[in-house]
Amino acid sequence: MITKKTATGIGVGAFVIAIGSFFLIQSLVSNAIAVNDTVDIGKPDIFQFDAQKHFHELLNVTGSSFHVTLTTPSTGLQVNQDFQKEVSFDWYSLADGKHFINVTNTGDSPLHVTGKLEAVQDPIVFATHLIVISSGILIIGFSAAFSLRKPRGF
Repeated sequence: MITKKTATGIGVGAFVIAIGSFFLIQSLVSNAIAVNDTVDIGKPDIFQFDAQKHFHELLNVTGSSFHVTLTTPSTGLQVNQDFQKEVSFDWYSLADGKHFINVTNTGDSPLHVTGKLEAVQDPIVFATHLIVISSGILIIGFSAAFSLRKPRGF
């Protein structure tokens, strides 16, 4: 016979497993980072991420004037210059490695930075989702043990 504590524990454990599984699958499927930032006058907006070969990157910057430093691995896109009004960058990674983007507002109005950056997920994110799923399994296990035999002190 299942007690109320056991049923509650199984429900909570199943919920934790479902949430952990959802976010694990979501992190495996989507590796795109949507960028929609506003940069104040004199402030920088910095992006640093790892990307694999053939990942598609897109970045648009709109404002009165700004400086863009963009470095990609190998012989890929390398930019270090000032721009006015608007600039769009659309590139594919030529090699695996770290991408660095620094957009500094040098004008007299806020900048708008938009785009889509594809990045490799950090392995620690994957591990944290597995820990959440394991916690749900432990909760279900302890709850099931309460229905078999009530431990001392409970």
